[in-house]
Amino acid sequence: MGKCGNGRPSTLMHKFFFSGSTATKIDEKGRFVLPQGMRFGLVENGVLEFSLGLGLGGCLAIYRQSDIQRIVAKFQQKSHLGQYQKFFTLFFSTLYQTTCDKIGRVHIPPTLKKAVGITSEIVIAGVLNKIEIWPKKQYDTQLEAVLSGKDVDMNLAKLTEEAFALLEKPEEEMDDA
Repeated sequence: MGKCGNGRPSTLMHKFFFSGSTATKIDEKGRFVLPQGMRFGLVENGVLEFSLGLGLGGCLAIYRQSDIQRIVAKFQQKSHLGQYQKFFTLFFSTLYQTTCDKIGRVHIPPTLKKAVGITSEIVIAGVLNKIEIWPKKQYDTQLEAVLSGKDVDMNLAKLTEEAFALLEKPEEEMDDA
């Protein structure tokens, strides 16, 4: 994986992004099976390792190791600034480097389960460069609110328009956004 038949690295991993969603259950030991296609996208340099931590909006997030290394490098440049200390403490103290077992199960530490309210059912959602893990009830409620137009802060048409407008911005502006 990650190499073409001619032995040269493929560009597949550079263009890979996570998408799609699936609902599943957490077992009695706090584990869930990560879909095979998503596991494939987490493999780097032939190794399946990733970081699991708090995400945005009430979910957990799985990050590739290379993305975490990039995040760490950027945050280290700001580590001396007091305004970010609480965030750094919260983010890194709840970030776990982990992998899957032989059959693709991922263990969710009790701290993270409690932080986002995961009980038994979850939705695993691919979102560009990360995988989000949502309590199923919360995911379903938010999705229904957006699709039905009941969530005034998240009008689907407006969100879609704003997101696609990003494609028109020069790349430098998108990096700053």
